Amino acid sequence: MAERYIISIDQSTQGTKALLFDQSGSLMKRTDKPHRQIVNEKGWVSHDPAEIYENVIEVVRMLTEDIDKSKVAGIGISNQRETSLAWDRVSGEPLGNAIVWQCARAASICERVERKGQAENIRKKTGMNLSPYFPASKIAWILENETGAKEKAQRGEICHGTIDSWLVYKLTGGKAYKTDYSNASRTQLFNIFKLKWDEEICGLFGIDVNNMAQVCDSDSEFGVTDFEGVLPAPAPIHGVLGDSHGSLFGQGCLESGMTKATYGTGSSIMMNIGEKPVLSTHGVVTSLAWSMGGKVNYVLEGNLNYTGAVITWLKDDLKLIQSPAETTALAKTAVKRDSLYLIPAFSGLGVPYWDSHAAAAIVGMTRTTGKAEIVRAGVECIAYQITDIVKAMSEDAGIKVGELRVDGGPTRNDYLMQFQSDIADAAVQVPDSEELSGIGPAYAAGLRLGVWDESIFGKLKRVKYEPEMEKEIRDEKYAGWKAAVGTVLTK
Repeated sequence: MAERYIISIDQSTQGTKALLFDQSGSLMKRTDKPHRQIVNEKGWVSHDPAEIYENVIEVVRMLTEDIDKSKVAGIGISNQRETSLAWDRVSGEPLGNAIVWQCARAASICERVERKGQAENIRKKTGMNLSPYFPASKIAWILENETGAKEKAQRGEICHGTIDSWLVYKLTGGKAYKTDYSNASRTQLFNIFKLKWDEEICGLFGIDVNNMAQVCDSDSEFGVTDFEGVLPAPAPIHGVLGDSHGSLFGQGCLESGMTKATYGTGSSIMMNIGEKPVLSTHGVVTSLAWSMGGKVNYVLEGNLNYTGAVITWLKDDLKLIQSPAETTALAKTAVKRDSLYLIPAFSGLGVPYWDSHAAAAIVGMTRTTGKAEIVRAGVECIAYQITDIVKAMSEDAGIKVGELRVDGGPTRNDYLMQFQSDIADAAVQVPDSEELSGIGPAYAAGLRLGVWDESIFGKLKRVKYEPEMEKEIRDEKYAGWKAAVGTVLTK
């Protein structure tokens, strides 16, 4: 059989990666390019959509320099999920910059909707707590503030949505205005029960539902592209997933109860809950994992702001370490009985506490507390926070998490991984690749095109950590964590 390649584009907050997979599913090459983080005097965070698109073309050009380009069988795309933008449906020109997921400039729009008493209605329909984090208020802000946006919307000459729909539109030369179920479900405009844009909620935000993208199966054909002439002939885009959903799929978490945690600056913890949605009573959100072959899977998800960022704080602000690699040895040399806890509430506490006024603290210092103990507490607080979310999801779904599949840079810290296994009382599986958000849409595309079969999910080699801590010690440590958190809560 002639060699066939799959290209995956992973468009993230910091930059754009392109990944090349061969017929066997092996990652052959990676290219990447950062884009500007545009922050103004008000603290608004933006990206230039034109720069992102140009970077996509460039990373694919570099990726394919040394291969037979005619052998590219298909393309997958993963994207930073909540970053939102609008563009002219006719010219394809963006209307201002994209509003990055971190940006809270649309908070007043959420407050306006909340005053109408609609917050709980929105949560019950979309699975999302009303927040400027999600695209609904971001798109509303663009319509209200970008020159000409409202008028174009009234004439049906506008497109708006998330980065995946922008890239699909541009890559197909304006022929396809589409998004997938995973991205749609994160907009706070999509009814996750009826599986369509919700006219009532769109109306609350001043958005015409007719201007929203067509929602498609995550593995459907989104159109074809030659990347502005980089390929000799157009290839089909056959897998689109939000980055965290891509990671869940790439990890092979295809069955109900299977759970993954991504360790980055912050963390996304996601549990596949099968074909029926469950609304959380513990502060996590419900969205769609994907829809493939006409079959929908739902997820519970909790997000943390400060996981890997704690290690950066220890390095850059406290200057206790010079590199993250030092944390492993320091944590192992710390005094065993020192009961220090670090509560990283630098911007309040999210899931499952939802206390935006909570302040960070170091709790439980004794005479044995020194540098190693503070560093260990910084490492351990990552595992405690993730365990909080895993426990919340387990209670919502009525499923015990026996295994946690993990990815991201901090997973190379074997002290953290063993402690995570111990405190969550679950096996932890660490794959030999850090490219999970890009692997997911590649697998989706390759499976749909018949390049691979489901044995591809066995391609990743994993290191397994099993719980070793005695139950009594685990319970004592976790109770100590909950008590320490209790000292910073304001409600």
